[in-house]
Amino acid sequence: MDNTGLVAMASIFASGLTIGLGSIGPALGEGRALAQALSAIAQQPDEATTITRTLFVGMAMVESTAIYCFVVSMILIFANPFWNQLAQSSGG
Repeated sequence: MDNTGLVAMASIFASGLTIGLGSIGPALGEGRALAQALSAIAQQPDEATTITRTLFVGMAMVESTAIYCFVVSMILIFANPFWNQLAQSSGG
């Protein structure tokens, strides 16, 4: 297998690993945050609007981690910075 195939294979593997592991943490965090928010609303129904607003802001922050992992994954697949280095070193 030539170097181009190795770079492609490593990029696809790293991309899958990035999006796979990078989505587990935010999913668990969002589930825990939602469970705690529902528990807080059940205990204090008068504060439901404040809790909900804070929950949505927190969920957006947690979800940004998964979005960053998705962006890194897409860069590895479609705009890999190693392709130019590989092309220059092979003389192409």
